[in-house]
Order: sequence, then structure tokens, then C-alpha cells
Amino acid sequence: MRTIADPKAPRPSRPGPTRRTTSGNTELYGWIFMRASGVILVVLIFGHLFVNLMVGDGISAIDFGFVAGKWASPFWQIWDLLMLWLAMIHGTNGVRTIINDYAEKDSTRLVLTGALFFASMVVIVLGTLVIFTFDPCPPNSPADLLPSFCTA
Repeated sequence: MRTIADPKAPRPSRPGPTRRTTSGNTELYGWIFMRASGVILVVLIFGHLFVNLMVGDGISAIDFGFVAGKWASPFWQIWDLLMLWLAMIHGTNGVRTIINDYAEKDSTRLVLTGALFFASMVVIVLGTLVIFTFDPCPPNSPADLLPSFCTA
């Protein structure tokens, strides 16, 4: 017989959702990555905003030629590439955490995580291709279609 001094813990009326646990320190590394990438992203984004909006003529100077001029420099290509990759991986990891917290069924979690990783990879690959293959003056283009800074 139980007394008040020896209470019994309440039992849930139904079993809780199943949780897939990861072995090792995967979640710890994800947590550390989120903090480090967040700090780096703040620097990258504010640097990007400062150069684009404060230096020169400000927002009125941002056009096709401005972007073409920036991406002519490997420094700005790497800067924008880092910003793209870190932002996408940071955001993907955050949404993955939300999916793991709120998706109750393993099948739902698997589908949502798969769709998330697929979409992230598509954006990362296409963004990387755009940054490194961008050519404002493609060869053999009609002169009337080229920007004014291109030599036909």
C-alpha cells in the first residue's frame, strides 16, 4: 500500500511520439554550427548591406551593371558564395530541428526532411552555378541586347 510519502508518478494516457535519436555528437555539432554560422552570417550580411547600400550612390546604384561589376571580382564571388551556403545550411538545419520536434510519425519526418534537403541542395547548386558562371557580356550576342558596358 502506498502512502503520501511515496507517490506514484502519473502515467501518460497514450504513448508519446516516437523520436529517432542520433548516435554520437551529431546534435551537438549541429548546435555549435548554428551558433558559429549565425555569427559569421551577421558579419557577411551587414558587410553586404554596407557595401550595397552605404558605399557609393546607395540603393539607386544597384542594377545589373553593379552586380556584374561586383561578381567580376573573385573576392565578392566568394563573399556571396559563403553567404549563400551558410544561410542555406543554417536555415536547413533550423527547419530540420523544427521537423524533428513537431513531426510525430517517422514517415512524415522522413518525407519532410527529404524534401527539405532536396530543396536546399537545388538552391545551393543553382546559386553556386549562377555566381561562378555569370557573364554579363556573353560572346556572340547581338550588340543591341548587351548592356552598355560590354564591348560588342
